[in-house]
Amino acid sequence: MGLLDILLGRTKPVMPDLDQLFALPSAAVTLEAAAGFVPTGQGAVCFATVEGSAFDQTHREVQALLDADTERTGPPVRLLRDGYGYSWLVSQRTPDQLPLLVNDLHAVNSAMEVNGFGPQLLCSLAGFEETGAGVAETGAGGGRRLALVYLYKRGTFYPFAPLPGGGQRRDNPLELQVKAALTNDLRIEQDLSRWFPVWGAPGL
Repeated sequence: MGLLDILLGRTKPVMPDLDQLFALPSAAVTLEAAAGFVPTGQGAVCFATVEGSAFDQTHREVQALLDADTERTGPPVRLLRDGYGYSWLVSQRTPDQLPLLVNDLHAVNSAMEVNGFGPQLLCSLAGFEETGAGVAETGAGGGRRLALVYLYKRGTFYPFAPLPGGGQRRDNPLELQVKAALTNDLRIEQDLSRWFPVWGAPGL
């Protein structure tokens, strides 16, 4: 990075670091202790849809690879399209299998990258829900969910917490609480303007 870049406030883009995903299981322990949220077992990788046989072949291969896992006991991997036209490859594990879910997310991202579709990758997420203990402590009522979202092109995480009850409203205090709790566990995205809402994401 040159002097002109420094003076103008430009910074080098962060290279994707998929190994950051492997920090999620330890972050989950912190998240349960700090806020009373536990994994749902559901996660997904979001990418911009590309028309063409090469892209179709890649996501079929990824689905087949994950479904061939002999330890998978839940539903098969699903490909969904949201209302904004983005595609989600969704994996469902049991709540105590977060490390296996992280392996799934890593495998999907890696396969897309290897096949030349890295630019289409947007984010990955793992879902969490509030336990009875967390509800009792906060008095906030049941049904609260959140996702830890990994931004592929930034190499960072942020929490996304939609308010229960429908409508596109976020629980901003909860998101900031999670940010503070996980600062030492995850590479948290410091630019709050990049905490994009993922309305309609699988599991939320």
